[in-house]
Amino acid sequence: MNDAESDIHVESTGRRVLRELMGEEYLRVKDSRRNDFNDVLQDYAEDVCFGRVWGRDGIDRKQRSILNIAILTALNRTGPLKNHVEGALNNGCTPDEIKEVLLHTAVYCGLPAATESFRVAEDVLRERGLLE
Repeated sequence: MNDAESDIHVESTGRRVLRELMGEEYLRVKDSRRNDFNDVLQDYAEDVCFGRVWGRDGIDRKQRSILNIAILTALNRTGPLKNHVEGALNNGCTPDEIKEVLLHTAVYCGLPAATESFRVAEDVLRERGLLE
């Protein structure tokens, strides 16, 4: 396989993983926001993040989702956290597992970061009908 064929394979793998993780509606919205300025970043995210990293063996997607929730909490990145809580649910994480991950982050990342992440996760759980 030459480099061009490899890039096409990675791109299709990244797109497939992203679709499986986030769903068709997420891709539709993401694609609608694509323009000549951000296209390179969108391609990078699909190719590297989802094609080359999320597409690897070694740990399963549920474990990757748990890691992302903890990392995004540590970095206080609540925008992407919302998407990754949704992805974690798609990958088999239960609300109780997400709660335990976020509680664990309170100890290591600080209470303010965990509190904000709990708020984001609660919003997602309510939207999905998993929390009253």
